[in-house]
Amino acid sequence: MKSRWYELKDGAIGLRKQGFSMNTIEKKYGIARSTLSGWFKKVDLTPMQKKKLLRNSNVALIAARKKAVLWHNSQKQQRIEIAKTQALQTLKDIDTNNKSILELALAILYLGEGSKTTVDTVLGSSDPLILKFFLSSIKKIYDFDVKNIKCGLHLRADQNSEKMKRFWAKELEVPLDNFKQTIFDKRTIGSKTYPQYKGVCVLRCGNVAIQRRLLYLARFFCEEIIK
Repeated sequence: MKSRWYELKDGAIGLRKQGFSMNTIEKKYGIARSTLSGWFKKVDLTPMQKKKLLRNSNVALIAARKKAVLWHNSQKQQRIEIAKTQALQTLKDIDTNNKSILELALAILYLGEGSKTTVDTVLGSSDPLILKFFLSSIKKIYDFDVKNIKCGLHLRADQNSEKMKRFWAKELEVPLDNFKQTIFDKRTIGSKTYPQYKGVCVLRCGNVAIQRRLLYLARFFCEEIIK
């Protein structure tokens, strides 16, 4: 009894000899892979045909990988948009004008990133957003004049101190004269710094009372949540 695909056999074998993959032939004719495998076992390919088959297989593999990357990136972007939407929804439920909420957020930030060993309230970061939040918060909560803030920089060996001072002064809207000390990391001598890295800017507001208040608030809050 002849197979229902018998009339397609010569065509399938012909494509195989031309270097087409089994997957391509399967999709073109709708022939079961097991049937194709049986037919192709008897097909003797020349070295040139084998080379072409391998080349087509590699091309198909590259195309499949590109398609997979596009799909992955698309899925990732969708997850990012979902996260953004969820974050904005949570933010809508928070009264950002409430000073207690603002101080709590600042306290948690300070517990994680602020200095606990100095007599000043000190916060350093390479992220301008974090430092802007710090300055805006102490101004709104404690009526602190940010023009009195003292600034320092921690830079890599190949960075220009004056250039970085101007960058941070403009970014944070702090007087250039407020930048006093610059410390260079000697361990980075000989290695190139990425253009987007502007070093670490350290802000000192000269008030240990704020530091104490923030740390107590953050620790008391954490302990309350743990209970």
